[in-house]
Amino acid sequence: MTQSKKQTKKQFTGRRKKGFGFQERPILEPHAAGIDVGARELYVAIPPDSDAEPVRVFRTFTADLEALADWLVDRGITTVALESTGVYWIPLYQILEDRGLRPCLVNARHMSNVPGRRTDWHECQWLQYLHTSGLLRPAFRPQPDVCAVRTLLRHRRERVQMACQPIQHMQKALTQMNFQVQHVIADITGVTGTAIVDAILAGERDPAKLAKLRHGRIRADEATLRKSLEGDWRKEHLFTLRQSRRMDDVYREQIEAGDKELATWLGAFEATADIVQKPLPQLSGPSRKRRQKRTGDFRLDVRQEAYRLYGIDVTRIPGIEGIALSLFSEVGRDLKSKFSTSGQFSSWTGLCPDNDKTGGRVVWEGVRKVNNRVGQMCRQAASSLHHSHLPFGDLPRRMKAKLGPEAGITATAHKIAIIFYTLVTKQLEYDDSGPKEIYSDNSGSSKNSNDRRDNSATNSFPFKSMPNVP
Repeated sequence: MTQSKKQTKKQFTGRRKKGFGFQERPILEPHAAGIDVGARELYVAIPPDSDAEPVRVFRTFTADLEALADWLVDRGITTVALESTGVYWIPLYQILEDRGLRPCLVNARHMSNVPGRRTDWHECQWLQYLHTSGLLRPAFRPQPDVCAVRTLLRHRRERVQMACQPIQHMQKALTQMNFQVQHVIADITGVTGTAIVDAILAGERDPAKLAKLRHGRIRADEATLRKSLEGDWRKEHLFTLRQSRRMDDVYREQIEAGDKELATWLGAFEATADIVQKPLPQLSGPSRKRRQKRTGDFRLDVRQEAYRLYGIDVTRIPGIEGIALSLFSEVGRDLKSKFSTSGQFSSWTGLCPDNDKTGGRVVWEGVRKVNNRVGQMCRQAASSLHHSHLPFGDLPRRMKAKLGPEAGITATAHKIAIIFYTLVTKQLEYDDSGPKEIYSDNSGSSKNSNDRRDNSATNSFPFKSMPNVP
């Protein structure tokens, strides 16, 4: 091997030991750190001139996380970029936030297309370099008290989904005993269904006596209900029916306990609107409340809580009636500080149209694939308006006919997101007195397209200006 090749190999080896070896780089965050978060270990990198050992490895125990935070504070670190999967980053994020540091959870996709070494040791250095240069954008995270409400609501949503399984198991046990009562009454967990199942588990076997438990609002007559209660009483199916019935009660109790805890957390928020000075507007038309609450229904007044938190009645927005508290738990109510325009908010939700241009030509147009919970909620709200008789219900039907089902739902969800943002940030009340366009481009020219959308939305939305009375 020649002397020049040996020297080149030696230089390359030395550069690899030092890490990346960037000499000239723009510095926007001089006191930044990068942490590659794992389930068992944390790889932390700080500026090389801050410590003799700028890259360290910490365990994920609480004492180690406290030591990590102490080390960062002692070295003068002010902001930290975190890359993680799952929920491993949450304990460290909270500890750093309590210490006065500015943690930034970044998207790993922003670094996937950049060449570099993929080991955890070099990944944290690369993360620190990008954060120092200002090339990483932090993910949106609401305030800690809003995050607590979000945890409770997400846990409640999972419990409601799991509560469907015992009901299905009860229906299966009844079907295997050739009982057809679940096909005669609409809800087996209603007043009539619960009374019949409890009587069967208590030992009642006479179909005539079971049929007398029929509620007056059941459409099927007593004779049809009596015929549906004739079957064989197999012990193994009665055993599965009893356990499924108990599990249904357990899930109901957990959901009710969760609603009480949720009401406590929501009551701790400062009210935006004084219900005494500015009472909740009366709804026109028939009442939308059910006579009997179902398993997934809230045990608190969602409309009144949303009005107290937002200062406006956001439940009047078509499709938002059932997700008002869920939207609050995901984004809070201080939207203007995080999203300066409605365009930024709709872009974050992944509902706004996007396109790729190269060589002066549009090579792709569509919607970015973003897994955003607020965007999913807006899509669900748009889907629920297909058969709506409200003036806003014409929009999803027209968009579906024009763009197709999927694109029409996304376009309607985009409009709903803009309405929600504009109402909350500008304290406007929704008014559905007549069919009006969501926004148009007739508001005049503007240097900023987002500002033009906001102005047009204010002028042509079905809005009613409303002062914010604390």
